[in-house]
Amino acid sequence: MADSPSSKSNSLIFHHTKKGGWHAAIYIIFVEFAERFAYQGLASNLITYLTNVLNEPITTAAKNVNTWIGVSSLFPLLGGFIADSCLGRFRTILLSSLIYLLGMIFLTLSVSVVKHTTLFFLALYVLSIGDGGHKPCVQTFAADQFDEDTPEEKEAKSSFFNWWYLGIVAGSAAAVFVVIYLQDNVGWGVGLGVLVGVLAIALALFLLGINRYRKESPQGSPFTTMAQVFVAAVRKWRVKDKSGHTDYYYGEDEEVHNQLHDHQLKFHALQHTQHCSFLDKAMIIDEVDATSKTRNPWRLCSVTQVEEVKLVLRLIPIWLSCLMFCVVQSQIHTYFTKQGSTLVRSIGPHFQIPPASLQGFVGVFILLAVPIYDRIFVPLARKFTGHPAGITVLQRIGVGLALSILTMVVSALVETKRVGVARDHGLMDDPKAVIPMSIWWMLPQYMITGVSDAFAIVGLQELFYDQMPDAMRSLGAAAYISIVGVGSFVSNIVIAIVEDISSRSGEKWLGNNINRAHLDYYYWVLAGLSVGSLCVYLLLAKSYVYKKVDEAERSSNNQGFRFNKYPPRV
Repeated sequence: MADSPSSKSNSLIFHHTKKGGWHAAIYIIFVEFAERFAYQGLASNLITYLTNVLNEPITTAAKNVNTWIGVSSLFPLLGGFIADSCLGRFRTILLSSLIYLLGMIFLTLSVSVVKHTTLFFLALYVLSIGDGGHKPCVQTFAADQFDEDTPEEKEAKSSFFNWWYLGIVAGSAAAVFVVIYLQDNVGWGVGLGVLVGVLAIALALFLLGINRYRKESPQGSPFTTMAQVFVAAVRKWRVKDKSGHTDYYYGEDEEVHNQLHDHQLKFHALQHTQHCSFLDKAMIIDEVDATSKTRNPWRLCSVTQVEEVKLVLRLIPIWLSCLMFCVVQSQIHTYFTKQGSTLVRSIGPHFQIPPASLQGFVGVFILLAVPIYDRIFVPLARKFTGHPAGITVLQRIGVGLALSILTMVVSALVETKRVGVARDHGLMDDPKAVIPMSIWWMLPQYMITGVSDAFAIVGLQELFYDQMPDAMRSLGAAAYISIVGVGSFVSNIVIAIVEDISSRSGEKWLGNNINRAHLDYYYWVLAGLSVGSLCVYLLLAKSYVYKKVDEAERSSNNQGFRFNKYPPRV
């Protein structure tokens, strides 16, 4: 049987040039800093604009915020697909940055010059489209600047995700402290105008580094490769190993062989695993394959191609088990902010903290937690575990999920205290009154949220980068981001269910009067759901199989390659 090209996702080959590394990644970080600055400067205070300027009820405003965040987090699935299959990451980032800048200009006009509600919501979803191309590509494009085949760059990449997240958190925290103050005290037009300026400057800096970037070519539609594996497995579901053993098709073609010969690079192939063994039939060579002059990719797939599909399937249960974590995190942009608006926010006689600005302390605690984790915890844990990263990425995520439960417990206790003070002062039926209780009571829940982010969010980013096939890493980043989006939609569903059940059982929860909304009960419900979700996650993590890679290096006698062009018939 003649061999034909198989999936090129086997190896993402970079030329060893002076391009890439930190001196290229820093320009990309500027773009991410600006996007996080703009996104957080809008998302953190959006519920305030909807309730105070557009006069929406609290529940409606919370659902609108969750819906916008959800849509913004799902568009990256489309953006990641386009980047991996058509445009490549660099061009996708450039195009999406222009769309994002345009959307922010429209939004600024809608609150200052035109003042039109329809234009406001239209601009919000133009921003979602821009985010769709930006989010799945920027981090992946920056990580691609570090070549894993170069020892120096591989070492630099080992801590890249920590410092990357540290940078974007700095942008988010700066927005929460500066932009929100401008929105609440100067005007929404001024606050959003600052975001426009920062986005424009970052785009200019990104273009300045254009000659320093390592740019990969799009590998074609990853969904086609996945579909071929499923179709081939179904077509051969009756095929059995007649000889008592199975010799699989490995599929390294002459083109990849020649690239390795020319550039003295390593070829990264995936090891065969027993997970999802029903897919293994796709790489069994039967009589039809053996007698065919060319390989039919819808009938015969390589080991690496099949294992790439298994990688994606293994991540799906982990993805689902982390949704409740994102439901908890979504409270920051909605009910946490409305709670803070009822408390004493004065610092001195003339300054009041905007209620949404407490979100900046999430960033502050992440800024403190990430360096401590990277420089102190990891070396210490490494001595006990022997693991290069101290603990595994799944263990890191699990710690973050556990801390999110503590966030809800503390939030429920603080809310019980807030309602008790309101009751003692006869303010239960006056939701706009300032309750004589300091806003700093809410600081612990923001602190725990920041630390849980440092564990879970960074861990999820690393997991969905490292454990995805090379040619699908933009989609991997999109899949991680989509957890936030789907989590926001799940939050809407939980709100709707809680409202429905409570209205039929007595006093309705989550009503427009926040003092009688029973937010403490709602937080306890979220804590209980998070406990159940953590239990499921622990079971999945215990049985999770990490990506296994075979590395065969080109040598003068061609040893180390496994070319299986003419396997025995099965």
